[in-house]
Amino acid sequence: PHPPSDEHPRDDAPDKHPVEGGGSLPGAPEPSLGAGAVGLPAEPTRTQSPSREAEVDFYCVKWISWKGERTPVITQSENGPCPLLAIMNILLLQWKASGVKLPPQKEVITAEELMAHLGDCILSTQPREPSEGLQLNFQQNINDTMMVLPKLATGLDVNVRFTGVSDFEYTPECIVFDLLNVPLYHGWLVDPQSPEVVRAVGRLSYNQLVEKIITCKQASDSGLVSEGLVAEQFLESTASQLTYHGLCELTAAVREGELSVFFRNNHFSTMIKHEGHLYLLVTDQGFLREEGVVWESLHNVDGDSCFCDTDFHLSHAPGKEGATAAPPDHRLQQRQVDQDYMIALSLQQQQGQGPSALSDLELARQLQQEEYQHQHQR
Repeated sequence: PHPPSDEHPRDDAPDKHPVEGGGSLPGAPEPSLGAGAVGLPAEPTRTQSPSREAEVDFYCVKWISWKGERTPVITQSENGPCPLLAIMNILLLQWKASGVKLPPQKEVITAEELMAHLGDCILSTQPREPSEGLQLNFQQNINDTMMVLPKLATGLDVNVRFTGVSDFEYTPECIVFDLLNVPLYHGWLVDPQSPEVVRAVGRLSYNQLVEKIITCKQASDSGLVSEGLVAEQFLESTASQLTYHGLCELTAAVREGELSVFFRNNHFSTMIKHEGHLYLLVTDQGFLREEGVVWESLHNVDGDSCFCDTDFHLSHAPGKEGATAAPPDHRLQQRQVDQDYMIALSLQQQQGQGPSALSDLELARQLQQEEYQHQHQR
């Protein structure tokens, strides 16, 4: 069982622990505190009629220019059904393939309307071949999906494994992503350069790892106790649920132009890869009228990101318009260093070289220094 936990659109503050309790684990951690296994009973935006007899879940629609077309994006307030919105925004952004469109003047949409669009899209995946086996399998998948759909607006049970960006413990909820052919990723990976952590974590899911920590702490074998402490330290040191190794693997795994769902800190986001860089769709209702704020970069683990417009050109959040004239500060330079390090590691892995060939951030700083020299020469 997973306890209720609040879901927030932006959980990327550097000093913010995961909502699910996957950060600090004082004493023996509780198995029910699922940082990777998420019960997401997130409360969507609600409005009440004067009689208070009925409640309607509704979400504001933000219209953007996307690939030459006026395209809707569903936004959410502080709390909202992010799994449903993340999937629906993918279907809306790729409407030519999904067939999901909204009326041009649509400014508000209800959860029921979103569910209806999603249901129609799932039914359209019916196989064209008349094979009885395929039809029976499709019918079974539809039955399973209909049992899961209501959870998209309340909570999904997602349990990560620390071995790969696509590694999740299979749960019935995963059928929705499979049927719609929507990739689901995370970036909470163990660095292979830390063999002690690799041994302690293994191929366990988050829930299994928490149970192992409890068991090891109660063991009489000093080796098991030590292994449990290593695993606990890993969870504490990666409270942001994103590691640099995970970010490198994520950048290498996601295809150029691919729309996918990214899971981190009890939140599901729409993600895309553009020109080798990862971006998350900005769905915070606070940016509803900000046409220049559409994407948010994902290039380091500390949540220090940049806002971009629909063409992925750098923009600024409200109140930061004057920042363009300011010289680049240390944080901006460090952000570029982090990004260069990630790209260098990704390229090196693609070329078949081992991670140990890198000298960590020294190579990144060297790349950055060369870039500064090139800019100065130009």
